Amino acid sequence: MSNMMEYKGYLGSIEYSKEDDCLYGKVQGIRGLISYEGESLKELKESFHYMVDDYLADCKTEGREPQKPFKGGFNVRVSEDLHREAYIYAQEHETTINNVVVEALRDKLAS
Repeated sequence: MSNMMEYKGYLGSIEYSKEDDCLYGKVQGIRGLISYEGESLKELKESFHYMVDDYLADCKTEGREPQKPFKGGFNVRVSEDLHREAYIYAQEHETTINNVVVEALRDKLAS
């Protein structure tokens, strides 16, 4: 995750604009656009923190829940054959397809 930074549970990207000779990024994993920029990594990080804090303050002022970047649910699209195989595997192992996917992700991310 060398091109990411984290603050208060939010992940931010780190990009470089050759044309503008500056660093920039945006908060990842939410529907809204929260962007920031800086001329150094220190400035970029400060801008990222400021924008996250500003977003959270705006949500509080407006009485709305801030978007959470990772709620623990996402859709996975697979072929019909793979879906069928996952279902059969889950049935044979007395578990759910969800548990099969979680186990597969854990195995893949551990390596």
